[in-house]
Amino acid sequence: MRERTILLHGLSKAFAMTGFRIGYACAPAPLIEAMMKIHQYSILCAPTPSQEAATEALKGAEATTSEARETYRIRRDFLRRRLEEAGLPTTNPAGAFYLFVDVRGTGLSSKDFALRLLEEEQVAVVPGGAFGPGGEGFVRCSYATALDRIEVAAERMARFVGRIKGMAQGPRLAVVR
Repeated sequence: MRERTILLHGLSKAFAMTGFRIGYACAPAPLIEAMMKIHQYSILCAPTPSQEAATEALKGAEATTSEARETYRIRRDFLRRRLEEAGLPTTNPAGAFYLFVDVRGTGLSSKDFALRLLEEEQVAVVPGGAFGPGGEGFVRCSYATALDRIEVAAERMARFVGRIKGMAQGPRLAVVR
């Protein structure tokens, strides 16, 4: 099995190094040599500061990743609860720091939802259509920021959805006696 196994890993998400664009490959020598032929002509190399940061991240990996994982869990659970209370069903991701949120109940396309949410409430989400046809009707929300910012965004999203759903129901008439 070892002679057929290739391990590719990036440090972007596991070590909160998204801008560094660094990772590694482990494989049998002939495969690594073939990969290097392609790599050396398409990419020069990772910048030295990125390489040094990756080395430090891997040295202290266990302590920092378990703490980060718990912080992300708290953020994820908070955002899921608030969005579902606002009438937006979500997925429960096993990894990453994004929720895929079902916005079909608003009557808006994922693109229209994202654009209007940005314009009206200054909250940015990614339209699910950007991830292929199966993503239409969903938006991707990141929870890779401070909890207080997530609280503000969740409140704004709930307010936006409340307005949208209120409009969809049409005008309300009061009965006066």
